[in-house]
Amino acid sequence: MSGDTISHHAPLWVWHGEGPASWHFITIDGDAAMQLAALEAMQRLETGMRRGFGSVKVSAQIGDSEWTTSVFPHKSSQGWLLPVKAAIRKAEGIVEGDEVNVRLQVL
Repeated sequence: MSGDTISHHAPLWVWHGEGPASWHFITIDGDAAMQLAALEAMQRLETGMRRGFGSVKVSAQIGDSEWTTSVFPHKSSQGWLLPVKAAIRKAEGIVEGDEVNVRLQVL
């Protein structure tokens, strides 16, 4: 389970909150989402616990940038949401709408 690597290709998109707040995400869907769901279920069975919001802790990599974060289940897309922080977007020169290759390693 830990150490499993998942690759995915999807656009970067922005969710705007109330006021000036906004967050950037990549939606992990399709086969990659099914892999994450299976890994989350295995973690839950092994530990007897569910992480906050059903999240899965991962190491994410886009280009040469790697960071530790969590992916969160997203019911409306039947997938997972990967938050992409500003430092990563800046380092990789990506903006809303760009198609991004991401590698996730489950921690």
